[in-house]
Amino acid sequence: MRKFLLAGLAVLLGLGAAAQQVIIVGTSADWPPFEWVDANGNYVGFDMDLMRLIAALHGYQIEIQDIGFDALIPALEAGRIDIAAAGMTITAERAERVDFSAPYWSADQGVLVKEDSELNLATALSLGHKVGAQLGTTQAEWLEEAVAAGADITVELYERNELGIMDLVAGRIDVFVADTPVARTFTKLYPVKMIGIIITGEELGFAVQKGDPKGLLPLINSGIARLKELGAWDFLVQAYFGGDLEKITACYAEARGLLEAGDLVGYARTLADCMTE
Repeated sequence: MRKFLLAGLAVLLGLGAAAQQVIIVGTSADWPPFEWVDANGNYVGFDMDLMRLIAALHGYQIEIQDIGFDALIPALEAGRIDIAAAGMTITAERAERVDFSAPYWSADQGVLVKEDSELNLATALSLGHKVGAQLGTTQAEWLEEAVAAGADITVELYERNELGIMDLVAGRIDVFVADTPVARTFTKLYPVKMIGIIITGEELGFAVQKGDPKGLLPLINSGIARLKELGAWDFLVQAYFGGDLEKITACYAEARGLLEAGDLVGYARTLADCMTE
């Protein structure tokens, strides 16, 4: 079982000279394959690498801060962070408070239970079962709306996802709900299984302060487009959604030098090759 390290300090992960502009990226580093912490304390994942590569393309540095998902939008509003990169679903309610990049990923909701559970999708979300999700997420909102509509479940919300998964494994809750890519990842890392998918068609985006005062959205959107043109995007998808995430510590260490040297495609290719070999 992977034990996630919770980094307490911000880590400077940008490229280039110290005189470059530093953009603070807030995340919730408990959401593989989008963001988590490897055994060496590095922030890794699809979102984290997108942020690094986009920064390299546009010549600025990033500082990543792990502050918890439900604190991200308040941190943007207060100007404590510049970008929220945390597998965040674009919703009308959130868009009233922050501005979003173009969608970069789509997901539904995966329903997780223990490997030896006999629950199915119908029984898991009924019969008084305890159902967990991360605080402040669309999963939490969906579950609370289900309760308001009469669903016979008790909702347990967690600051960090690994706490909910640990409670699921220990039998303190019966079900845990997460975005489908993340739910699939949890089945590889913990003794849990996905018993069904709730189709929600959610789209994920990177968030910035309302009004985009630093002009970051054009950089993010054009950066993603450029990474797709170069082929780096496909390599990152291969690494994080098709690779063995247990290899991330060794693979990131192997590939990182290429990123620091400015070889973005070489970095992404090496990471993909290492994690899928």
